[in-house]
Formats: sequence, C-alpha cells, structure tokens
Amino acid sequence: MFALLAEARQLSNPELEERVGFRLDGKERRKLNDLKLVESDKPGRAYVHELSEAGWRWCADELSANPSSRGGSMERALYAIFGGLDRYLRYSGQSLADIFRHRDEECRDDRPSLEARIGTAYRALSAGPGDFVRLRELRQRLADISRPEVDSALAAMYQQRRVNLVPQSNQQGLTDADRESALRIGGEDKHLISIGQ
Repeated sequence: MFALLAEARQLSNPELEERVGFRLDGKERRKLNDLKLVESDKPGRAYVHELSEAGWRWCADELSANPSSRGGSMERALYAIFGGLDRYLRYSGQSLADIFRHRDEECRDDRPSLEARIGTAYRALSAGPGDFVRLRELRQRLADISRPEVDSALAAMYQQRRVNLVPQSNQQGLTDADRESALRIGGEDKHLISIGQ
C-alpha cells in the first residue's frame, strides 16, 4: 500500500519488484482488490496496480495508528515517523496528495494550478460570484484530477477563506452522487461551494 502511495500512479508488478522487492500477486492482490483498497488491471502480461480512493484513505488513517501496537522495533519506529507526518499534515492543512504525487505531474509547469482550475470550473457552473454550486458538478469538471488532490485544494482554500463550503440545508434532496461528492470538514459534510470573486 505504501509503495503504491509513494509513487502515486499505476505500478506494474515488475516495477513494484524493482522498487520494493515484491510483486502484488495471488491472494494478497485479491484481498486488497476485494477490500477496494487497490485497483488492479492486466493490460498485458503483468498486472498493474494503483491505490483507490479508499486506499488513499487507509494510508492516511495508518499515519495516526499507535506505534506501540505494532510488531517489531523497525515497524514501531516507522509508525512513529508516520505520526510525525500526520501531525505535520494536520498542522499545515495538507493531505497525502500534496506530498505524494507522480513525478511527471511535478514537472508540468505549464499547466494551470489546481486552484485556478477550481475557479474556472466554478465560474462555468455558477450564475455569478457568490452563487452556490454543487460539489458534485464541480468534481465532474475536474474529473482528470485525483479526488485527494481536489479535496486538499478545496480544504486549503476553505481554511484561507477563499471559498465558502456549506452543507445542503435540505438533506432529503441530496442524491447518492451528492453525498459521495461531499467534502467533510469540521465534522460536517459540505455539498455546496461558492466563490466570491
């Protein structure tokens, strides 16, 4: 899981073996696929694997796991480091997607920033500044960007008061897609976004 997190992209079994010394095959692959933590495909002779959204969440949850509940001393030391990373992410308002991204993405200086893309998508959907738009619709316009990246950018913009995120008042009017697209902040699911200017 953490090997896939570190690369933040699809990895083939030969690449996994080269980087971390093992392949994701057989019972282990099926278990992670059944748990919906890893998405696997076999476009050619070798399987390729990528973390699912649930897999990203699992990794984020593992950061705050208690080191003393781990087996060996190396594993406990690693989880102590994870705890420090978790504290940093919480303090800075960032997510794992801010730290772990594919190297090719880091080199694309010519593409618009994610915040600019969010603003452009919002303006295309809204009647004007301050108008509320469903997060579900905004996410559809940003479908080429991973959910963790969008969530991280939205949370940062919200904390900096550059966007307003609110729950829909009529909860019965929410569709399953609206609920799935919600962003949880401060213990509350936010379904609508507005940008003042």
